[in-house]
Amino acid sequence: MPKSGTQRKDVEIGAEVEIVEKHNQRTGELTSGFVEKLLTKSSFHPHGIKVLLETGEVGRVKHILED
Repeated sequence: MPKSGTQRKDVEIGAEVEIVEKHNQRTGELTSGFVEKLLTKSSFHPHGIKVLLETGEVGRVKHILED
C-alpha cells in the first residue's frame, strides 16, 4: 500500500512518487516521477508535500511508490 505524501519525513530525494500538478487538481490526474527537491518547508501539509520532480514538474505528493 503506498504511503500518502502528507508527512515531509516520508518524502525523500530520489523517491518515486505520484504528484498532482496545480492545473490537474480538478481532474486529479497524477504524474509519476522521482523527487529532485522538496519545496514544502513545514513537516506536514494536508494536501501533500510540494516537490520538484527530476523532469521539472512541480506538484503535491499524493502517493509514495515503494517496491
